[in-house]
Amino acid sequence: MLAVVIGSGIVLLDSTVVNVALPAISKELPGHFVRGFEAQSFVYNGYLLALSALLILAGALSDFHGRRKVFLVGLVGFGFTSLLCGLAPNMESLIAFRVLQGAMGALLVPGSLSIIRASFDGESQGRAFGIWAGASGATTVLGPLIGGLLVDSVSWRAVFLMNVPLVMLGFYATQRYVSESHDELATSNFDWLGAFVIALAVGGLAFGAIRGQEHHWSDVAARVSLGIGTAAAIAFPFLMKHRANPLVPLELFRSRNFSVTNMSTFVIYGALYGTFYTQAIFVQGTLRYSAAAAGLSTMPAFLLLVFFSTRFGKLATRFGPRIFMTIGPAIMGAGVLWFSRIPASSAAWNLDTANLSSFIPPQSFMVDIFPAFMVFGIGLVMLVTPLTTALMNSLPGEHAGVASAVNNAISRVGPQLAGAIIFVAITASFYKGLAQRLPDIDTSSETVRRALPPLNAPRGVPENQVQAARVASTEAFRLSSLLSSGLLFAGAAINGLGIKNP
Repeated sequence: MLAVVIGSGIVLLDSTVVNVALPAISKELPGHFVRGFEAQSFVYNGYLLALSALLILAGALSDFHGRRKVFLVGLVGFGFTSLLCGLAPNMESLIAFRVLQGAMGALLVPGSLSIIRASFDGESQGRAFGIWAGASGATTVLGPLIGGLLVDSVSWRAVFLMNVPLVMLGFYATQRYVSESHDELATSNFDWLGAFVIALAVGGLAFGAIRGQEHHWSDVAARVSLGIGTAAAIAFPFLMKHRANPLVPLELFRSRNFSVTNMSTFVIYGALYGTFYTQAIFVQGTLRYSAAAAGLSTMPAFLLLVFFSTRFGKLATRFGPRIFMTIGPAIMGAGVLWFSRIPASSAAWNLDTANLSSFIPPQSFMVDIFPAFMVFGIGLVMLVTPLTTALMNSLPGEHAGVASAVNNAISRVGPQLAGAIIFVAITASFYKGLAQRLPDIDTSSETVRRALPPLNAPRGVPENQVQAARVASTEAFRLSSLLSSGLLFAGAAINGLGIKNP
């Protein structure tokens, strides 16, 4: 458990902890070709793109060559590339090292779940999946906090260098206690063509969605990338059908639970992305919460995940995952619906670590935000571990690596694609609402678009424009909440109708 929690935990940690270090990195590291926000985006997204694109290849390699062996290679590679990131002399080298770090991380994520699948049985397996899910929740909660403390007290370089001792501990635990397992039916020929096509599909779709959102869908590279990714995704199943040793055997999708779980993952994780992405922007930009208060407001949901995941893992093993995978997303949807009632006049919360009284939240937080996150968190903890259990038990153990990898890839690309659709809808809503309240202003003007979205009364923007933007932003956030809750209810229906208990 220590081995797999560290292995997957450091990968998740580096997808969240780096966020708070990006301003310091941009300020300190020189860049010869990329600078500023664009450089920060490459540092963050380069890691995620490499991780997403190579997950299925890594899962197949784990099944083919041995999960313990590939996991150890991933640990060593992740530790070495983390060291390189921490010692990077300029922005270009940091971006290159981050891409390599993401590639090494891809070797760890599917391997962690397949090792659990091979090492535990019965209720102990459900409990193990619960510990894994709880640790993932803890990483999400603690990542930004750890990153902020390291950046403020040591250096942004410590954010990367702290991985080295963790990797050493994980390597020892894996070498000493993890037994080898692999696909007993694997042939001597690995499907490298299939690996290339699926990497092109996942990477192209993810890059196109990310870059499209950043450039308001006016970027040619984003459209070309989406086109290539879509073409590769369409071609992939036809290629797998005619390969003698397919990377992802199409027979896997004959498992009803495997297909349904991946379908609901696409929908539910898209809703999660839309919820947390727009909630962070709305709470800080419109309601004027401080960054610390905005982060603290999400804590109830993740604390529930940390403390109760193990319990629901055991219950899912005992009673079957179907009831939890149905009720969980429905409760999450109810929590997100609560967000849609937050008014633009909801009071701000400026949390100041030097002022203890500022830790007392305003009454509006207890009415508008806290109940929503509590309800959302109850649904989240009911869903995550049973979904993982259903996925990993839907196929024979020899396919555990590729099964985990497929689901992980969907959970990373799905949010980007679904989030892109939500982003387009709420952006259109925001500027439509703005145009209705400010008919004398050209809301299509680039100058206006840059000035108004920061809603904390920037200099040079009249108060009536700021208020109009605040109301339009609230309406856009309400639309986002309705769309995300609709996806969650759809996910509940998919699971309720499709999942079969063992």
